[in-house]
Amino acid sequence: MKLRAILSAGALAFTAFAINPVFAQMNMDHAKMGLAAAPGMTDGEVRKIDKDAGKITIKHGDIKHMDMPGMTMVFVAKDKALLDKTSVGARIQFMATNENGQMTVTDIQPAK
Repeated sequence: MKLRAILSAGALAFTAFAINPVFAQMNMDHAKMGLAAAPGMTDGEVRKIDKDAGKITIKHGDIKHMDMPGMTMVFVAKDKALLDKTSVGARIQFMATNENGQMTVTDIQPAK
């Protein structure tokens, strides 16, 4: 009988410890762990478009997922059709990646 009571108390204590919301709500700050941020859209302003070369010059804010500060730079369009979605002077949101050492725009949307 005592063994059953000890085992029941142990199981109850373990269950309370294992499902305690304090432990379930632990969250990690991945930025502090040296992990890159998830890719996201970046705000920018179109400065130049070269449809023949498939390039776009964008003055942009920080590209967080690439740990890149804001600046003006030339990107290659992954698909030249993306360049038809904007015009010089337009405020945009865009997705950029580094593909084989080449800064590439993979999506362009009008700024919200």
